[in-house]
Amino acid sequence: MAGPCGDALDAIFQSRDHLHTAFGNPEGTSAEIDQRVKKIVADALSVYRVDAAKLRELRPDVIVTQSQCEVCAVSESDVEAAVAQWLGAPPKIVSLAPYALDDIFTDMQRVADTLGASPRGVELVTQLRERLSAIFGIPHNSARPRVAIIEWIDPLMAAGNWMPTLVEMAGGSNLFGTAGEHSPWMKFDDLAAKDPDVIMISPCGFNMDRAAKDLPVLTNNPKWQQLSAVRNRRVFMADGNQYFNRPGPRIAESLEILAEILHPELFHFGHEGSGWRRL
Repeated sequence: MAGPCGDALDAIFQSRDHLHTAFGNPEGTSAEIDQRVKKIVADALSVYRVDAAKLRELRPDVIVTQSQCEVCAVSESDVEAAVAQWLGAPPKIVSLAPYALDDIFTDMQRVADTLGASPRGVELVTQLRERLSAIFGIPHNSARPRVAIIEWIDPLMAAGNWMPTLVEMAGGSNLFGTAGEHSPWMKFDDLAAKDPDVIMISPCGFNMDRAAKDLPVLTNNPKWQQLSAVRNRRVFMADGNQYFNRPGPRIAESLEILAEILHPELFHFGHEGSGWRRL
């Protein structure tokens, strides 16, 4: 976990040096990765393996994990099992569960409270909320574009959780996914039927270059070129790994990126090229 509270944490156990996926090197197409993960979950196995010996060697005072998604990071139950046999005082475990936008700020404060840095947590949350409110408070003279956020390419998944709220705050009308609920699977025919004005592709865990490798799954569909967003050149790629899929301090930059995309006549924060690009 990044952010100003990080310096106060003796050890946060989410390092790839000591956290391994059950299927090894996470390479392959979106479809191949999806199939491997679903197979592991169907077999009632954890996607991640915790190196309990290394964790004990690190002797953390606090461990930050999550219970929101069994695929995104090591689960609370896996961490509890890894420290169950420790002698002496066990580390404090903070399990984050961000579903809606407000949950992200609640979790930030919980981390700060656990670290004994409650005032800093209040300050950080206040600053981030103000940045979001500054965008949300700008009146939009133009109509709200109808927006589809794609969180996985193959199979196709829309964005849920906090993303529908961010779309609305940025001056758009969200077409798929419900605020506070998991991201839903969808069919290409669903996308074609609603024919969004704007499509933003920000696959979970992928940067823009990695996500671009799977774009032919969409662009080779005969219906792709008929979509209004494609015909009007309002299809965008965004860095989901660094921004939209991260329920942390970068949620403010995520809203800024959306605002730049949806209302370029009003917003320019300088994220084009690094955080998003037009396809």
